Amino acid sequence: MEYRDTGRPSPAPEPREATTDPFAEHRRLLFGTAYHMLGSVVDAEDILQDAWLKWHAVDQASVEHPKSYLVRTVTNLALNRLTSARATRETYVGPWLPEPLITPSNAVEETEMADTVSTAMLVVFETLNPTERVVFVLREVFGYSYAEIGGFLDRPPATVRQISHRARSHVQARRPRFEADDAAREGITERFMAACRGGDLNALMELLAPEVTLWNDGGGIVTAARRPLHGPAHVARWLLGVMAKPVSAGIRLESAVVNGELSVVGMIGDDPVGALTYDVHDGRIEKIRFQVNPQKLGGVRAAGGAASDPPPN
Repeated sequence: MEYRDTGRPSPAPEPREATTDPFAEHRRLLFGTAYHMLGSVVDAEDILQDAWLKWHAVDQASVEHPKSYLVRTVTNLALNRLTSARATRETYVGPWLPEPLITPSNAVEETEMADTVSTAMLVVFETLNPTERVVFVLREVFGYSYAEIGGFLDRPPATVRQISHRARSHVQARRPRFEADDAAREGITERFMAACRGGDLNALMELLAPEVTLWNDGGGIVTAARRPLHGPAHVARWLLGVMAKPVSAGIRLESAVVNGELSVVGMIGDDPVGALTYDVHDGRIEKIRFQVNPQKLGGVRAAGGAASDPPPN
């Protein structure tokens, strides 16, 4: 996904109907906002719980624009969480990857989720400082104006514009290269799963780009590679070695739309045990992100499942 300043008008405040619960009405938007900012399903759900408590602690009749109020609340809660998370991640065991999220195949039609961002882009977002990330998400993903974002963050619009420009330049310099079209990606995914299921080393290596790199996030909870793996031979042998381990007995590989892109999930029974997302360049898999931390698989369900929504309050 290429982000750019489209110049489109900002979302207009929606009139409030007495019979509508604004929090329930905008739940998907609020979850999508928090998830884009944090890269964590669990943290996004926690933010929504806190926002719900704050919403029910105010005089709602006095809130002129509930949607803007709720987005501002979620934004500031997420900004606080991002700031504290940076210190925590410095002691994280092995590579840190965002939490994958199964999304519906028609995610492009879910405007309030703003085309759930790819895992690769969430990784790029991690290189922004907390304020840059929040501004980028609000401006480039959800289309808020500089003035609106300034109101959310208590900053002048001119300052927000500068932060946005800096963040956009940073993201554009690091964003993933062009992806394969849907048909090509589907073919690559099927061949990848077939090679893994059959233990076919040569077939798997043919699918991997010469500069392929794999990151594996186990969080110190399950066995995982604690450093990135490089090169087709190393990556392919490691993947097939994982599939051959006793702990992988009964694992079922399925294709699924993860963060808006066709990917692979590993299931044992009804339980997800891994989510593998990747970039495709020139017909080969170039970067692989393999999430196996069980605490980060809450947003993954069986292939074809719906996007994760926060639990009812």
